[in-house]
Amino acid sequence: MTEKLRVALIGTAFMGRAHSHAWRSAHRFFPLPLEPELAVLVGSDTGRTRERADVLGWAESTTDWRAAVARDDIDVVDICVPGYLHEEIALAALAAGKHVLCEKPLANDVPSAERMTDAARDAAARGIRSMCGFSYRRTPALALAKQLIDRGDLGAIRHVRAQYLQDWLADATVPMSWRLDASLAGSGALGDIGAHSIDTAQWLTGERITAVSATLRTFVDRRPQAAVGGELGGVADADAPMAPVTVDDAAAFTAGFSAGALGVFEATRFATGRRNANRIEINGELGSIAFDFERLNELEYFDAREPRETQGFHRVQVTDAVHHYTEHWWPVGHGLGYDHLFTNQVADFVTAIADGTQPTPSFDEALDVQRVLAAVSESAANSSTSTPVNRGTQ
Repeated sequence: MTEKLRVALIGTAFMGRAHSHAWRSAHRFFPLPLEPELAVLVGSDTGRTRERADVLGWAESTTDWRAAVARDDIDVVDICVPGYLHEEIALAALAAGKHVLCEKPLANDVPSAERMTDAARDAAARGIRSMCGFSYRRTPALALAKQLIDRGDLGAIRHVRAQYLQDWLADATVPMSWRLDASLAGSGALGDIGAHSIDTAQWLTGERITAVSATLRTFVDRRPQAAVGGELGGVADADAPMAPVTVDDAAAFTAGFSAGALGVFEATRFATGRRNANRIEINGELGSIAFDFERLNELEYFDAREPRETQGFHRVQVTDAVHHYTEHWWPVGHGLGYDHLFTNQVADFVTAIADGTQPTPSFDEALDVQRVLAAVSESAANSSTSTPVNRGTQ
């Protein structure tokens, strides 16, 4: 009988649902050395949390995250709540000897992320593993891009061009949510979706962003306070008072990379018509790759070493058993979806726990993303032409 890995998940909304599905499914598709057990779901409202636990397959529910973290029968704490809560929960879980999976960005600011990373390093010496949930790393097409870059097929990297475009806030009547409150979310489009682009770019290239020049923009600075409907969007209550938006709606910045590449980044939740266009293109001396999550099972690849008369970007359908992750899923040509990224993520995390290895992205890698986010905010605030990424004494 496979040994159980008992999980407490904190958060019942969008990410809580995605992570629940992943914990419930991973061992049914991957030959995991440990079998996740959905032990307890933690939320803020007793009735709603109990209802979500029943629907999502959790054995128990509670509104007391501290009690859940302290339980002797819990092995893993999965943090899927707004960023301002990440540090306290992660520090308590690591101190209690629990493995920790924390949604991105790691925290709302660099000092919090540094304290979390220090705790994770100390816990690692005791065999406790931690990972940050940059789930797009688990896209098979991007895994192939990483493979091509790592083996030198693109040669020296010259350009990184990344966009993350959404439009769920383009309507000025869309109501407030915690994602629009800096005290809860830390930042807006920059931290919510721009963090993904930063992590993806640094992970794919193996280079660090060393300096940025940025601008942030808030297009709608007040929104109706009450909402009826989903977390992303919803319908405003016509009689609701207005509340201030205290985060950015859009971010744009150029970046310098440690080996000399030039980066251009854009993150917005106001790109009307773009639902979830997470794009990245990387140009090297020998070739290029291009990816758009709206076609997540495809990677575009250009090989400059081919005869010129047949050169051109060609589409690789990344659904074959030779591609990373897809060998555990469907027959060739039967593509994956958004939910599969989280299941792939859980499979990697559980395997690392069982093997006693460091899962990636580590808290150290997530801290590095946090420092880039801080440099972008500083550059925008100071109208600076170039702001170095402050990595302290690391």
